Amino acid sequence: MLLTIIDQAQRYIIPNFPVHYSLLPTPYSLLSDYLSATIRLSVPLAFAALGGIFSERSGVLNIALEGMLLTGAFVSAAVSITTENVYFGTLIAILAGGIVGLIHAYLCVNLKVNQIVSSLAINLAASGLTAYGARVLFDSGTIALPGIETINIFGLKDLPILGIFFNQDLLFYLLLLFIPVSTYIIFNTSWGLALRAVGEYPQAAATAGISVSFVRYLSVGFSGCLASLGGVYLALVHVKFFTEGMSSGKGFIALAAIIFGRWHPVYTVLACLLFGATEALQLRVQAFNLNIPYQFLEMLPYVIALFALIGLAGKSTPPAALGKVYLKDNKN
Repeated sequence: MLLTIIDQAQRYIIPNFPVHYSLLPTPYSLLSDYLSATIRLSVPLAFAALGGIFSERSGVLNIALEGMLLTGAFVSAAVSITTENVYFGTLIAILAGGIVGLIHAYLCVNLKVNQIVSSLAINLAASGLTAYGARVLFDSGTIALPGIETINIFGLKDLPILGIFFNQDLLFYLLLLFIPVSTYIIFNTSWGLALRAVGEYPQAAATAGISVSFVRYLSVGFSGCLASLGGVYLALVHVKFFTEGMSSGKGFIALAAIIFGRWHPVYTVLACLLFGATEALQLRVQAFNLNIPYQFLEMLPYVIALFALIGLAGKSTPPAALGKVYLKDNKN
């Protein structure tokens, strides 16, 4: 069905362009290109969303995913172009994201700062500092970065459509590994039980001998590490340069995916694929020159996210202690 629609688009829409029909791509190549774009746009969302799950499952609201994405993108770009080693840049970016996560945990756990205020402060600080750093290091220009190369697994990249899954970069395959591992950790390990207990009823978890502060510190720090990998993907795989505000609201879309996926890794990543597919679609609709203002098309992923959240109103239940300050003598 989808290939038939693409073929009809080639016959009735694309011939209006001044391009010879024989030079146009086949339906299979169009579909492969669309799926490839969907993957590239979904991976940063998925890394950020998986990180957000760990933070929010522990009871710490993490709207700072946007700032963590920006931090990962900037640090990976700066270190990679300085050392000419993308993997060292990736490692330092992970550490930087973890530090940002620990700062958020310190503000929320130790200082009892409102978690929304702490998150927004981190977002604003990351936006300002990375913008300043870009102007200093990159001279306000878009300097090409060394990128993480793709891996042609078993030489299967030339397979029609399915070949795109065998010609991806290391971060993509790392994400595929993280999905089942995260699911297993959260739902099938003692650590995952402690994580969920802290996020649901921290007083009961503390009574059972679980350190609420330690669990939240570790979870939010790990959240920063994962979210920064999304920024690394943006800078070193997707566009291969750094520019101010390049996360473009992806951290907030990742939050919507978490809610849409009901704080479950598998469902959340599927929600990220939906949003990535929507963004890839609006980019291709713009190419058809249908006289639709591009601003409306750019709104499409956010509109889809909004409708998804409206549809889940009252159905998606967050962890009971999410966003609440934990006090040892608090019995509520």
